[in-house]
Amino acid sequence: MKFNRKDLIELETLTREEIELILDTAIPMKDVFTRTVKKTPPLRGKTVVNLFYEPSTRTRISFELAAKRLSADTINIAAKASSIEKGESLIDTGRTVQALGADIIIMRHPHSGAPHLLSKHVKCSIINAGDGTHEHPTQGLLDMYTIREKKGRIKGLKVGIVGDILHSRVARSNIWGLTKLGAEVCVIAPATLIPRDIEKLGVSVYHRPEEIIGELDVINILRIQKERQKELLFPSLEEYSFVFGVDSTKLAGAKKDLLIMHPGPMNRGIEISSDVADSPNSVVDQQVTNGVAVRMAVLYLLSGGKDENIT
Repeated sequence: MKFNRKDLIELETLTREEIELILDTAIPMKDVFTRTVKKTPPLRGKTVVNLFYEPSTRTRISFELAAKRLSADTINIAAKASSIEKGESLIDTGRTVQALGADIIIMRHPHSGAPHLLSKHVKCSIINAGDGTHEHPTQGLLDMYTIREKKGRIKGLKVGIVGDILHSRVARSNIWGLTKLGAEVCVIAPATLIPRDIEKLGVSVYHRPEEIIGELDVINILRIQKERQKELLFPSLEEYSFVFGVDSTKLAGAKKDLLIMHPGPMNRGIEISSDVADSPNSVVDQQVTNGVAVRMAVLYLLSGGKDENIT
């Protein structure tokens, strides 16, 4: 099967087969990334540009590493160090970057829909590295890859996403991807942090972790996104941590092989305790490693997935 898409903007519009193709392609990519010689030539001669309108560490570095492991040339553009700060429009910036020879633009933007808008005005491929509260598709993909790697499957698993669901693009990508692959997904948060009508996405809603935590195979813990909240949606961080923070007490009745995930950055002592973050069940570090492999797969497939020997 060939990945016949110009861009990767969201998981909502991908088919189950396309998601599985990306996950399957990431397997040999991880072999490349973790071996002694960490380079392979499929993107030699291609130029990949990181265009980030928001701060990022993990995602930007992960994409840069992924491109370099595939032998692409990489350029990083930060909004505050470019003509964007002088008032240049998104479309003009994209066209300028394309005119300079970009084959793929990896874009993070504070406004939902910005990567989709840019994709209509440039011929090069656009990868959404997070847009507003819409989606973060490669984070969803790397989370699914990690679950499948550790559990051997996704279909039939019960996955809980706990935290700031309302503002989380990670939650939305996970929900779209996991449900398409046959997982049962539930969200756990205060009522003020649950999007209206989220049940229409095929998830169940809980307002106390204790109600469901014993049934979960996987728990994905999200941070409170204070930078996106226009008003405080719960009494205090202390109260949020007491009720929704995942610690060893709340996990007392959990399955022994519960997989503990977090997209990072972690706020220890708020949404997750240190003993949980560092426990044998935690796969946070593996998520970071798998993120490079998944992003290598996405870059490779969007570039045509030609017949070069990946390994």
